Amino acid sequence: MDQSVAIQETLAEGEYCVIAVQGVLCEGDSRQSRLLGLVRYCLEHGGQEHALFLYTHRRMAITGDDVSLDQIVPVSRDFTLEEVSPDGELYILGSDVTVQLDTAELSLVFQLPFGSQTRMFLHEVARACPGFDSATRDPEFLWLSRYRCAKPELELPTPRGCNSVPGTWPGYATIGGGRYPSRKERWGLEEIRPQGAGSVLFWGGAMEKTGFRLMERAHGGFVWGRSARGRRRDEELEEADREMSAAAGSRERDSAGGSNFDGLRPNGKGLPVDQSSRGQDKPESLQPRQNKSKSEITDMVRSSTITVSDKAHILSMQKFGLRDTIVKSHLVQKEEDYTYIQNFRFFVGTYNVNGQSPKECLRPWLSDGVQAPDVYCVGFQELDLSKEAFFFHDTPKEEEWFKAVSEGLHPDAKYAKVKLIRLVGIMLLLYVKQEHAAYVSEVEAETVGTGIMGRMGNKGGVAIRFQFHNTSICVVNSHLAAHIEEYERRNQDYKDICSRMQFCQLDSSCPPLTISKHDVILWLGDLNYRIEELDVEKVKKLIEEKDFQTLYAYDQLKIQVAAKTVFEGFTEGELTFQPTYKYDTGSDDWDTSEKCRAPAWCDRILWKGKNITQLSYQSHMALKTSDHKPVSSVFDIGVRVVNDELYRKTLEEIVRSLDKMENANIPSVSLSKREFCFQNVKYMQLKVESFTIHNGQVPCHFEFINKPDEESYCKQWLSANPSRGFLLPDSDIEIELELFVNKTTATKLNSGEDKIEDILVLHLDRGKDYFLSVSGNYLPSCFGSPIHTLCYMREPILDLPLETISELTLMPIRTGDDCSQLESPMEIPKELWMMVDYLYRNAVQQEDLFQQPGLRSEFEHVRDCLDTGMIDNLSASNHSVAEALLLFLESLPEPVICYSAYHNCLECSGNYTASKQVISTLPTFYKNVFHYLMAFLQELLKNSAKNHLDENILASIFGSLLLRNPAGHQKLDMTEKKKAQEFIHQFLCNPL
Repeated sequence: MDQSVAIQETLAEGEYCVIAVQGVLCEGDSRQSRLLGLVRYCLEHGGQEHALFLYTHRRMAITGDDVSLDQIVPVSRDFTLEEVSPDGELYILGSDVTVQLDTAELSLVFQLPFGSQTRMFLHEVARACPGFDSATRDPEFLWLSRYRCAKPELELPTPRGCNSVPGTWPGYATIGGGRYPSRKERWGLEEIRPQGAGSVLFWGGAMEKTGFRLMERAHGGFVWGRSARGRRRDEELEEADREMSAAAGSRERDSAGGSNFDGLRPNGKGLPVDQSSRGQDKPESLQPRQNKSKSEITDMVRSSTITVSDKAHILSMQKFGLRDTIVKSHLVQKEEDYTYIQNFRFFVGTYNVNGQSPKECLRPWLSDGVQAPDVYCVGFQELDLSKEAFFFHDTPKEEEWFKAVSEGLHPDAKYAKVKLIRLVGIMLLLYVKQEHAAYVSEVEAETVGTGIMGRMGNKGGVAIRFQFHNTSICVVNSHLAAHIEEYERRNQDYKDICSRMQFCQLDSSCPPLTISKHDVILWLGDLNYRIEELDVEKVKKLIEEKDFQTLYAYDQLKIQVAAKTVFEGFTEGELTFQPTYKYDTGSDDWDTSEKCRAPAWCDRILWKGKNITQLSYQSHMALKTSDHKPVSSVFDIGVRVVNDELYRKTLEEIVRSLDKMENANIPSVSLSKREFCFQNVKYMQLKVESFTIHNGQVPCHFEFINKPDEESYCKQWLSANPSRGFLLPDSDIEIELELFVNKTTATKLNSGEDKIEDILVLHLDRGKDYFLSVSGNYLPSCFGSPIHTLCYMREPILDLPLETISELTLMPIRTGDDCSQLESPMEIPKELWMMVDYLYRNAVQQEDLFQQPGLRSEFEHVRDCLDTGMIDNLSASNHSVAEALLLFLESLPEPVICYSAYHNCLECSGNYTASKQVISTLPTFYKNVFHYLMAFLQELLKNSAKNHLDENILASIFGSLLLRNPAGHQKLDMTEKKKAQEFIHQFLCNPL
């Protein structure tokens, strides 16, 4: 997930978040999660300045409300970022990256996750450093003055080595900075040498002065290297051959236990480099990391990522440029020429633990087979059912279950943990046998929440993708919507996970990978499909008779797969075990609660791909911790393994053949279409137009580029997928232009300040530019319209002239209180009344209201009914209407409690009398809406015995919607969010 979007929402005009990465701030034994964003500011005279913005956060950052600015570090001349390794810590190739940030005023240590996102982040930080040219003016960072406090409080001096900064004061973001003398004075440039293994030292522009530049290391770090411009092709090939020969030798040394680095293999297993290190100005406990031989890897399960490089990483260094991409493309096409199939054993397991802590050994589930698996893929659902986990993403259960799994792995093998990924209660763990760790690469993990408003993580999926030898594998763990009647919602959750789950690639010029773009896909989880049309007693009777085949005919997943609505192309083994849900906790007895749920095969494992053989598929009745039983499946999966000698020959043929095509002509392409018209665009309804790029006879890179004075290649409501890529001669690629209007863009389209009009510039590297025209029309909606505007729209918005809509949308808020100039308004928007009235009549006793999402198709129906005024046609589930209400409140350009009252509300939080006084100062329409919503929520609470809602849940949900941060204002910490919830909580518990 791209968390730079959340940071961008907190920035002021002219500030742009280039890239963001999530890391851990390390201070002694303390570990605190931080979101690091590299922010660029364009100066009036044309230059640029950069700063690192450090944020605290309590969950995956999706919007600006999820982050709080903690500290700012200007990227000044004294700024360095160096990869280090704590003394005594075992280094494993591809482990999480530890970096030390130094300026004149502070020293911070972070752990960053290994992967392409971290590499791109470090690369962008290196580019942002200002350099040492004396003719260049020093950065002044005047634009950061808005983040400073005028009166810092006094504090005791702090040692420089600590992760705290002189000049810090409570309640305000810290700005670290200052200057050292030029690095040229501190270190002679002639002394620059390659850093130790995995070490990287960033500073300004000395690279250009000395002919040095930054090159990627196979395990994700960087080394200093000479520019390769002008080097002949044969020299490049010879160098590659030498490095590959060194790899063969290193493997022999590894087998003897005498290697100082992991062997380089043709599919990229590390680069031998100078192990020397400067080691200057560093604490003794933070020396540059050193590679360890495979024999030095301990028996313990590692908490770091195990990953190395891709199958052609020897050619992925910058010196190869365009040739690298061509080589990789040809290697993929000729893969069968240099690989063979070898079987590896995979264990795949899923367990819904119902919020329980581990109470029994997991070996009956994880170590049931005689043979130790090569790979473990272990998934959990409902890890933690607490409200804290739901709203703030934190849970101690993660560590508890991770430890239980690590202790339950097969005793006959040693395992390394590759990755752990969690979204609220959905967790996925990936382990491999220790001897396979060097062949695991390109590890990426992502999450997709499909809960209420399409982002809450109580339902959704997590996934880990990786390269094992030369085979790409994606493992998905999902928890889909509950309840027997919600099979369409489950189908939608599956489709959302497939469409929204995207993984960054090592090559940043390549588009993100989706789940389907893998050789092998393993999908596990609580899919929640039930058994339909049979009553509970009939289901139990068939189970008792072990007539699973008859029972399976009524399985919703089987029916939906047969209808090709979900899991198309996937395979599931025969169900020879009894349903895994629902049991009385601690027993093998079926549910005896008041609801008496019918048994169902909720917990499933499916797969897709070639060379896959399922050896077992079973449940494990011995485990009784949860109301579900764990399920496992063991597979033999054929993986493509590289034959070194054949690979070298194939590589040689490809590299030598490039001379014949290089520089033959200027790249040229043809486009199947250049004009695109999107008719009748609606709020939150995706529109897609596609065209094909056909390449000529010269390989080329293409990319959509920014127009002059614009920060993006297109307007916010438009995107191209892929936006850049590579084409071989005489090849084609389909580009999709996706148009999607959301809360960010709807208001200006409603007012006419923006239109569905744009020009895209498609640029060819070493070639010409092509211009694409985008046009269309947007159908105005109540979503994205201000409250006071809607109060003056007595007719449905789609029945009004565009000029009237524009005039009312641009009307200032306070104008609404002056009724003398305008037609008599309504007290609240009719659209708001329609949704609340529907819920009041139909849903006051609805269980999980405002917590379970609705169907997207039903939201579109609700939106159309509101915009056309055809309320009598409104027919949707209670959950869909409730979610539409939340989306409506979220889309308001000015929240119900106006931005101007925000700080007053926080200050009087806890004082109900003062809080009511603040509400009384709101503009009339906004005050009316607030009281109307509070009255409705109080009605819901009167039925809490049925709907299971309480004041805390409603305050958490509505607090961030009704009381929002002023636009462009930095949110400091979670205390503000807590105060907002407390403010709403008062009105839920007291008379209005």
